Amino acid sequence: MKIWTIANQKGGVGKTTTVVTLGAILALQGHKVLMLDTDPHASLTYYFGIDSEELQHGVYDVFTQSDSMTEADWKKCVWETPVENLSILPATMAMATLDGVLSKKSGMGLIVKKALAKFASEYDYVLIDCPPVLGVLMVNALAACDKVLIPVQTECMALKGLERMYRTMELMNTSQTKSYDICVIPTMYDKRTTASIAAYRELRETYGDKVWEGVIPIDTKFRTASMEKLPLPVYAKGARGTFAYSELLKKLKSE
Repeated sequence: MKIWTIANQKGGVGKTTTVVTLGAILALQGHKVLMLDTDPHASLTYYFGIDSEELQHGVYDVFTQSDSMTEADWKKCVWETPVENLSILPATMAMATLDGVLSKKSGMGLIVKKALAKFASEYDYVLIDCPPVLGVLMVNALAACDKVLIPVQTECMALKGLERMYRTMELMNTSQTKSYDICVIPTMYDKRTTASIAAYRELRETYGDKVWEGVIPIDTKFRTASMEKLPLPVYAKGARGTFAYSELLKKLKSE
């Protein structure tokens, strides 16, 4: 089982889109995929038409009942999506309280890692969607993963979020014995604008081979696919965005 965390300390850069699209491509390839929504805003959860305010079970249960959770409890939390092989552990609004409840308790940064080791062995890939703020939820997602994917919108202000993300991982490196396998993903790239071109150049100059050489282009079909509550590779197999993420996945699987 491979665990990839998709994170950035800036919103609106394509984290949820990356989780949904990579997850769908993997599932269409025959892999069993689990997506975790650790963001209280629940964008990943809403993407699939699940109302986080109506949910009785989800990621919140994992954080609050991890020690006593059984396999049956775990299965109550996991939802199937319209895509075969693609499941989701959804977010609930109560997750917004977790930082206050858990941040002062020891060992709270490893809850997700321990839960996945215990319950998610039937999956080939786990993709974790993170909130854009550093707290117990992001710490858990980073501690659990094999690889960190950092989508970065190709505009200058978005690069600041990447700087914060790097500082966060440096801080976590000092408290753990692991080093992070990082892939920076340039997103929302528009080759017609000097801003996108300049931002991409700065990414490559500053972060070198940590930056994927390709780009995720602006594609309006991402938006229409989300309106239909379907991943882009299902809604529009031949879309530019689908092709770009397929190329990214080839790179990630080869490493």
